[in-house]
Amino acid sequence: MNEEYARNRLTDICKLLYDRQLTVSAGGNMSIRLNEKEILITPSGRNKGMLEPEDLIKMDLDGNVLSSGKPSIEHKFHLALYRKNPDTNAVVHCHPLYCVTLAVQNKDIKSGLTPEGVMLLGDVPMIKYCTPGSQELVDEVEKHSEYKAMLMSKHGALTQGKTLEEAYNRMEELEFQAKLQLLAGRAKDLPAAEIEKIKRM
Repeated sequence: MNEEYARNRLTDICKLLYDRQLTVSAGGNMSIRLNEKEILITPSGRNKGMLEPEDLIKMDLDGNVLSSGKPSIEHKFHLALYRKNPDTNAVVHCHPLYCVTLAVQNKDIKSGLTPEGVMLLGDVPMIKYCTPGSQELVDEVEKHSEYKAMLMSKHGALTQGKTLEEAYNRMEELEFQAKLQLLAGRAKDLPAAEIEKIKRM
């Protein structure tokens, strides 16, 4: 992928995530794959709504920083997902309010309330709490690397996609499903047979 285009696109998505209140302040981190060996990732401690294309950090999949600046403290689980999944070309980690509400309550998200939840998200695991930036967290994310989306206990949400737009859409849908779940109370999932039918679509 052309690096200039990728820098502009990732910056635009960061601003969209911020404007949609899917991330706040300096929280979260986002990345995009440039090629088989390199990615761009958001810098450490910066407000995602105020980033410029030149602020993004270039890294290789071995963790070497190839540009100026300090990458997000969470860069290691991004790299783990890229190494594990050759089809993954973008990773989005945010702290959306309704997702985090479920995460701090250790309540699993129900992605089967609507067809869109099933199609875009599939099953969404809750990974156990680990200190941000720790190897333990990297290991937990890697252990669940086959999932399109995850909730992180007491922490936030994580999505991956074949494109940056797909990873973004999954984060937006994840937050919608979390909000719907909290508003809908005891609403039941779609019938199991219907969920299987949708998964095969």
